[in-house]
Amino acid sequence: MSTKLVFLFPGQGSQSVGMGRELAEKYPTAKQTFEEADDALGFSLSRLCFEGPEEQLKLTEFTQPAIFTVSVAAQRVLAERGIVPDFVAGHSLGEYSADVAAGVLSFTDAVKTVRSRGRFMQEAVPAGEGAMAAVLGLSSEEAARACADGAAETGGVVSAANFNSPEQTVISGAAAAVDRAGALAKDRGAKRVVMLPVSAPFHCALMQPAQDRLAEVLRDLNFADARVPVVVNVDAAARTDAADLRDALIRQVTGPVRWVESMRLLVGEGPAQFVEVGPGKVLCGLMRQIDRAQTCRHVDDVLRDDAIAKPE
Repeated sequence: MSTKLVFLFPGQGSQSVGMGRELAEKYPTAKQTFEEADDALGFSLSRLCFEGPEEQLKLTEFTQPAIFTVSVAAQRVLAERGIVPDFVAGHSLGEYSADVAAGVLSFTDAVKTVRSRGRFMQEAVPAGEGAMAAVLGLSSEEAARACADGAAETGGVVSAANFNSPEQTVISGAAAAVDRAGALAKDRGAKRVVMLPVSAPFHCALMQPAQDRLAEVLRDLNFADARVPVVVNVDAAARTDAADLRDALIRQVTGPVRWVESMRLLVGEGPAQFVEVGPGKVLCGLMRQIDRAQTCRHVDDVLRDDAIAKPE
């Protein structure tokens, strides 16, 4: 059985000032990708990625197109070298990078949409009213129960937003409800509950206004069937149909990121090598928690070797 190559694209939280600069300096294709983004957005996203300031880069409406652009730039450099995936998946925002890599969306349409997505999410909940927290060392089932009980006690929205690994579940919702669910999770055995420095409560029912606005944008875009299967967050299922992929991007705004199930689905497809394509190494870290037997490399390492072995 041949080894499959899987590209994983990161989401928000993987940003850092300086990301993509070396890639753009070394590879003309990457430089061109940043120029395309600058033209499409009407401001210098490349300068923001390469030089900051960090405070602006951390704002959701800038973070999302920045991470997306770095990811697609890296993917295009891999493609130039004949390194193309058999499957793609992206964590939250990363699903847009996965769709572009699979030929579903044009880069220009996607980078504009990702900026709008960030703005819609930012505007959906007034600052300070929402929160997110990582629950560590507790099963996802227990974390979800803590959310249900926290919601019942406070009357506020709180639910599991990201099923990142067997012992890391991110919860999201109204600030008071997240606080209560976090306290319940600690009472029930969580090793730690860490409040996340985010500007909005992503992937929960409070994002419905953002989902409604984004749906209008996505319905106006041209979607093509995927050249390779895209494992979508909201269903943890491999999709190739254009309409299904559009629908998945709409539903993921309020739906949870089912990352553990998505990775187990890909592992179940047979021997695989995973490559994290974009800034940071968050997804390789999660893979070690999900299945230590899997090989996950960062795109920088693959490009340094200028090849990837695909043993039969």
